[in-house]
Amino acid sequence: MLPSIFVSHGSPMLVLSDTPARHFLAEYAHALPRPDAIVLISAHYETRVPAVLGAAHPRMIYDFGGFDPRLFEMTYPAPGDPALASRIAGLIEAVGMPAVVDQTWGFDHGVWVPLKLLYPEADIPVVAISVQPEEDARHHFELGRALTPLRADNILVIGSGSLTHNLRAIRTELGRNPVDAAPADWAVAFSDWIVDRIKAHDIDALLDYRRQAPFAVENHPTDEHLMPLFVALGAGGAVPSRVHTSHEYGALMMDAYAFA
Repeated sequence: MLPSIFVSHGSPMLVLSDTPARHFLAEYAHALPRPDAIVLISAHYETRVPAVLGAAHPRMIYDFGGFDPRLFEMTYPAPGDPALASRIAGLIEAVGMPAVVDQTWGFDHGVWVPLKLLYPEADIPVVAISVQPEEDARHHFELGRALTPLRADNILVIGSGSLTHNLRAIRTELGRNPVDAAPADWAVAFSDWIVDRIKAHDIDALLDYRRQAPFAVENHPTDEHLMPLFVALGAGGAVPSRVHTSHEYGALMMDAYAFA
């Protein structure tokens, strides 16, 4: 059975940068069985209720500005899977949540940036699922639990967000921090707390991270970028592991997890 995984996609520049996180993603898929489909929960796909992208040929979305022009020329032409999208909506509704199949969204950079590194051939069907910024960690954990049956059908569930995501902290009076700037103590403390609670399988503490984790608000002024971690946690098995940790721009912890 495939694990569910969480990856930190960081800046869109990840796909062009020479960083440990980029190199990890470019190699990590080789350690996994090839999936028949990918279901990816993106922090950049925000809706009031869970939405499942049902387009057969999703459009590209460049939801950023001020970055290298080469990014706006990139494509990720993986097909969608309308039948799988309908099945996923049914799985979500079966646990008592409303769900919609959405034909209008596409591949935002929370989808295509990590997938261009993990599966650059773009030959595996991809279905994106939204996060609900008005809901809490427990909601997203339960959303992940609804997706658990997919793993037995050789479908890879990926949560794509960022372990820490304070974008103001990556900028100084002189501009953006260097990509290899040393991480802030408050970012490391948060990362350490998350890995300790995951190793202990302390689900209650993790779901209450906003109150219990050190520097929770400093690391996530808004928490949509951490919600994909809870989806992956809910969808995964009882044997978690942190498969990567690194940092970028002094404030972004680029940790990745597998739940097997």
